[in-house]
Amino acid sequence: MCLLIGLNILVLSKISFIFTPVVEFVSVIMLPVILAGLLYYLLNPLVDLLEKYKINRLVAITIVFVLITLLLIWGLAVAIPNLQAQIVSFFKNMPTYLKQAEKVLNDLLDSRLSEQFRPQIEQVTENVSSQLTTWASSFSTRAVNWASSFVSAASQIVVAVIIMPFILFYLLRDGKHLKGYMTQFLPKKLREPVGQILTDVNSQLANYVRGQITVAIIVAFMFMIFFKIIGLRYGVTLAVVAGVLNLVPYLGSFLAMLPALILGLIAGPVMLLKVIVVFIVEQTIEGRFVSPLILGSQLSIHPITILFVLLTSGSMFGIWGVLLGIPVYASAKVVIAAIFKWYTVVSGLYGDELEGEASEQ
Repeated sequence: MCLLIGLNILVLSKISFIFTPVVEFVSVIMLPVILAGLLYYLLNPLVDLLEKYKINRLVAITIVFVLITLLLIWGLAVAIPNLQAQIVSFFKNMPTYLKQAEKVLNDLLDSRLSEQFRPQIEQVTENVSSQLTTWASSFSTRAVNWASSFVSAASQIVVAVIIMPFILFYLLRDGKHLKGYMTQFLPKKLREPVGQILTDVNSQLANYVRGQITVAIIVAFMFMIFFKIIGLRYGVTLAVVAGVLNLVPYLGSFLAMLPALILGLIAGPVMLLKVIVVFIVEQTIEGRFVSPLILGSQLSIHPITILFVLLTSGSMFGIWGVLLGIPVYASAKVVIAAIFKWYTVVSGLYGDELEGEASEQ
């Protein structure tokens, strides 16, 4: 068996060029399909609710699309001027921030506490300076590649934004029939168990997507309020960034903390202390109340497992691995559990344990 699997892998590695068009096709459609899937899990309950009130499903979908369009227009009209003003202000004040950062660094170097660490700090400063010089010298040679990559990524995003509403419309309209369509090609004995697996996977994905996006929105609003209270500049932008990054479990909170801490350090030790207190309070509220209340134990995945999955999938597949690692793992967990349950019945090796569980139930 192992030899047969090894031979199959060897043969597939030799003819991998055949699958290149398939990989390119999947990479093109992946973004709009994922975006449509995320919005489907968010909007489908609203469409189902309208349908329960005797509203035709097509009419309900149209109403939802109109509401989402109006919300987007309102959000862009309000958010874009605010974000633009904050970004322009940030770059306008960049020289001042650099001088303040230099002053903080000089104070650190001139302090008595840093006397014993002065050689190490100067060595680190020299290394950073040399790295920046090397990076600047190679910037011109890489600029063309970066520009082409940016244009390619921007074109994919534009195509995804154009195609995504159509995919979302058909998902909302025909999503309920997708399971039956997929299982009709299977033998009759497999239709019911495979259908149950698809239902469980769909439930896992729906719970994860709705829960994560709800938590991210709450986190963004909490940061807006807290940053407004302490008077941190660019609080709205930092709150939005924190909410988006919070879609990545655990790692997102750490990444969102860095820019706020840097701005707090530039503003002074008092503001830095306030920013640290804000993150402690936010993490406490999110970890003790928001996430358990909204997500609960729906995925039944240990936090250490989540970290391992994120690190592994991120190193293998980059940003897509970070974003999709947890839902893919949760789906695979459902499938593997179903296969193991089938094996316990077929093999008869777990008969005593199954009888014991049945008697307890």
